[in-house]
Amino acid sequence: KKMLGGKSAAQVAKEALASTTLQQPEVRKALLEGGLQALQASQDPLVKMALILEPMSRVISKKADDLRAVINEQNTQIAKARFAVYGKELYPDATFTLRLTYGIVEGYPANGTKIQPFTTIAGLYDRAWGWGDKAENGAWALPPTWKDAASKLDMTTPFNFVHSVDIIGGNSGSPVTNTKGELVGLIFDGNIESLPGKYVYEGTANRAVSVDTRVIIESLNKIYGASNLANELQGKSPIEVPKTLPSPAPVKK
Repeated sequence: KKMLGGKSAAQVAKEALASTTLQQPEVRKALLEGGLQALQASQDPLVKMALILEPMSRVISKKADDLRAVINEQNTQIAKARFAVYGKELYPDATFTLRLTYGIVEGYPANGTKIQPFTTIAGLYDRAWGWGDKAENGAWALPPTWKDAASKLDMTTPFNFVHSVDIIGGNSGSPVTNTKGELVGLIFDGNIESLPGKYVYEGTANRAVSVDTRVIIESLNKIYGASNLANELQGKSPIEVPKTLPSPAPVKK
């Protein structure tokens, strides 16, 4: 309440971002060199917000740390008990150590229908054009770079895909390979049905969601002007290297 001052959170955030001067290096440098005294004297709205939130954040963080310590201890005991009962019949929970998981690309049942395993670039434009730029506060609007590139893109290019690998929060960015060891995607999410996966894996509808490497290459080449990077990712030489280098010019004395 102290921070909002009777205004909505959205309004306060908008006003703060519009009037902050923290984007200026000299302002940040002065605050850094001035220490706490400079921060407390600052009239920048974002600094004021931080000073209000920081004490509350510390209290909440302390409570969260205390709870996590108890949960981690209990998880350790549960893991030991599971291993004592099941041995190697069940794989252990993720603990931020290196893991491999496997599965297949397949759809899943949801809302009385079947969700297809792949989306495409065509589907992206279908939603954007179908909803329009202003629907739901612009949630479906495409950036200008994608709008301008529509005629150049292969609309059949796979965009995202779902697969039955067992993942958990923290897997975002994990590489997905096929049976040949080729990189085919990057995990970035799970479907709503994957939420119970923290406790139990149910293969009928639990799916990981990955971005397809083919759309990465397509967009690098035709939207972002980064063909050199696309070539490098595919193991191609990003630039033509001459077979023989020219002799260096003589140094003038």
